[in-house]
Amino acid sequence: MTPQRFADLWRTLAPIGHGESGYHRYAWSPPELACRDWFAEQAGARGMPVETDRNGNLWAWLGDPAAGDAVVTGSHFDSVPGGGGYDGPLGVVSAFLALDLLAERGLAPARPVGVAAFAEEEGSRFGIACLGSRLMCGTLAPDRAAALRDPDGVWLAEASGLDPAGLGPDPDRLAGIGAFVELHVEQGRALDRPVGVASAIWPHGRWRLEFTGQGNHAGTTRMADRRDPMLTFAYTVLAANKEARLRGAHATIGRISAAPNATNAIAERVTGWLDARAADQSTLDGLVEAVSVRAAERAGRDGTTVTVTPESVSPATGFDAGLRDRLATLLGAPVLPTGAGHDAGVLAARVPTAMLFVRNPTGVSHAPGEYATDDDCAAGVTALADVLAELACR
Repeated sequence: MTPQRFADLWRTLAPIGHGESGYHRYAWSPPELACRDWFAEQAGARGMPVETDRNGNLWAWLGDPAAGDAVVTGSHFDSVPGGGGYDGPLGVVSAFLALDLLAERGLAPARPVGVAAFAEEEGSRFGIACLGSRLMCGTLAPDRAAALRDPDGVWLAEASGLDPAGLGPDPDRLAGIGAFVELHVEQGRALDRPVGVASAIWPHGRWRLEFTGQGNHAGTTRMADRRDPMLTFAYTVLAANKEARLRGAHATIGRISAAPNATNAIAERVTGWLDARAADQSTLDGLVEAVSVRAAERAGRDGTTVTVTPESVSPATGFDAGLRDRLATLLGAPVLPTGAGHDAGVLAARVPTAMLFVRNPTGVSHAPGEYATDDDCAAGVTALADVLAELACR
C-alpha cells in the first residue's frame, strides 16, 4: 500500500464533519450519517452487501456471514466534540484498503470477512461509550438504552430510527464471528514505530458528580451565608487531579453543566463528569473512592451535597493472548497497553479480539492535533492486510 493510495481514499472521508474547532461527528447527526453513506458506497464499490443491525452498527460482508467463523475488522465514525479525524475512521478506511490489497495479491478469503462501523463509540451524544457494541454483547440493558436522550432531549430511537423493542443482545451475530481485529490510531506517544499490537485496555469509566446547593443573588448574599456548589465542584476537580497523580492513574473532569448558569447568580446545581482510568482495578477503585470521600467532606464544609453515580464502567480487558502473540510475531511489532477504551475491548469478552495501533507522532488525541502520517497509515493498511491474509486466507 502506497501512502498516496491511502491518502486518496482518506481524503474522500476526512472533510465530513470537520470545522475550525475540529470534528463534530455525533452519532446519527448529519455528518455521521454522511459517513454511513460513505461506508455503503465503499462497500458497494467492492461488491459487499451492507446491513445495519438492531443496535445501529454497520456491517459489510465479503462472503456469506451465515457460514460462520468470520474475521471482522473495522472501528467507528463518531467523534468527541472538537475531536480529531483519525480516532475511529482510520480503522474503517484501512479495512476497505486492506481488502483491496488482498485482492491484488490474488488471495481469496476462505472465511467470511466483515467490515464493521460501530454506533456511538465515543458516547458524546447519548452519554454511554461503545453503545452499539455494548448492546450487541449484552453488557448494556436494552431498557436503559431505550431511555437515553441527548442534551437536546431527543430520544435514542428518534435519532437513530431503531426499534426500541429490537435493541439488545445479538448472540447469533456474535456466534458467527471467529475473530475481530480493530486498527486504531495510537492515542499517546507510546509507539516509536509505525505499527504496534495492543496487549490490554486499562479499567476505566465515567461517573456523574452532582453538586447541589442554594441558588441566590451574587451581589446581595453574604459570603458567609452562601451554599455554593461551584466551590465544592472546584475543590473536587483539584482533588481528582491530586489523587490520580498520587496513584499513577488518570482522572479528568472535562465536562460541566451549571444551573441556572447565570453570571450574577450563585449556582443552585453543578454537574460534572469524572473520567477515571488506572492500570489495575484496585487502583481505579481506590481513586474513585478517594475522590468521592474528599468531595463529600468538602460538601459538608460548604453546606452542599454531592452524589456520585457511575454511568459506564469497564473492567480491565486483556486481548486474546494467542491471537495477540500470533499477530505480534507475524508483524514483528511491539506489544503495548492503552488507557483508551474501544469497541474491541467490549467484543473481547465474547470473541477472540486483537488491536493494531498506528503511530501518533504528536501524542494528541480527542483534539484537532490528532495525527498520523500517510506513510504510517499505509503501513497500518499493509499490516492489517497481512493479518487478514493470516486469519482468513489460510
